[in-house]
Amino acid sequence: MIKPKYISKAGLLFAFIFFSFATFAQNTALQQKLQAKLDSLCIAGKFPGLNAGIVLPDNTVIAIASGMADSTRHVLMTTDSYMMQGSVGKTYVSAIAMQLIKEGRFSLDDKISKYLGHYQWFKRLPNAEDITIKMLMNHTSGIMRYEFKEAFTKDLTANPGKVWKPEEELAYVFDEKAPFKAGEGWDYADTNYIVLAMIMEQVTGKKYYDMLQHRILKPFHLTQTKPSDKRNLKGLVQGYAGKNNDFGGRSEVIADNGEFIINPQFEWTGGGIYSTTKDLAKWGKMLYEGKAFDPAMLPVMEDGVLARMLGQNTKYGLGVIIRQSAKYGISYGHSGFFPGYMTEMCYFPKYKIAFAVQTNTSDYRIMKVSVMKVLMELAKTTFEELPKTD
Repeated sequence: MIKPKYISKAGLLFAFIFFSFATFAQNTALQQKLQAKLDSLCIAGKFPGLNAGIVLPDNTVIAIASGMADSTRHVLMTTDSYMMQGSVGKTYVSAIAMQLIKEGRFSLDDKISKYLGHYQWFKRLPNAEDITIKMLMNHTSGIMRYEFKEAFTKDLTANPGKVWKPEEELAYVFDEKAPFKAGEGWDYADTNYIVLAMIMEQVTGKKYYDMLQHRILKPFHLTQTKPSDKRNLKGLVQGYAGKNNDFGGRSEVIADNGEFIINPQFEWTGGGIYSTTKDLAKWGKMLYEGKAFDPAMLPVMEDGVLARMLGQNTKYGLGVIIRQSAKYGISYGHSGFFPGYMTEMCYFPKYKIAFAVQTNTSDYRIMKVSVMKVLMELAKTTFEELPKTD
């Protein structure tokens, strides 16, 4: 028989302080290594600026920044700088949709004609009668992109103050021949999430951004995540889209008066969010750890179809890109593009760590390193420093 040992309160306090200090020292060393890595990648990749957010297994947030928020005016990037998320905004739409499914507002197998069939324009959508809500969410509907249509980008640039209605955007794909039958192929399109949000608004009687605020941003304390629903976005850093780009035609996307050269409002539920990178990383960890909706529904969201245009063996679920790494295992996340900005967000369940990286350029002609490469280099540094969580 082993005689029990008793630890005094003072001993417990000492142990707590010791381990807290050890963890703090470890995280400080990690942050310094990550900062050095980000600085080197910012220079090597020819990025104007880079921001990264990392959320560790214990929910400690590491935020780092490098480079310039405004190269012309010599304004440094900071960890409180805001950038456009682009298509990463679909992750919020998907999470709210999963909440609505749990509430019985609609189901994944519902035909969209049940909700939108009464509109005069409905049958002009490609594959209109055969599309389900699930097909919208995983981009297997056969509806094409409207946002890169030449007619649309010309109209967007020519009318920078225009406030776009969803039906006006859908009109750019009316009467077009679908590339495949509904459910029999994969083709990424913001248009799917525009249609999805129209249904979400109809079944709830609420505007999307109101749902976002009350269902996601407020309860999860994402105070540095905001709708990009107007031309003047407080805190947004200068973005560089490259000369002669299709969205506005000039490199700097924010004019001297502080207004975006096009109206970001058009993106709506195809993206529609700007934020700090650390807030985005927080969202990624909460989302893929099942905090945003019933965790029993995570396998449904993460059940993907092959999406080869995103990479070999890459899959797309319900608003989530699913990647497989031989070394680091599976990851869940999303990529984002908006003129002047690019974003990557990933969560690695093997390590219980979320990463987000944003840059204030979308000019592929000058970038020497991809944003995803930056994220993976930061992930490598992090994983080498911290023990894997089983």
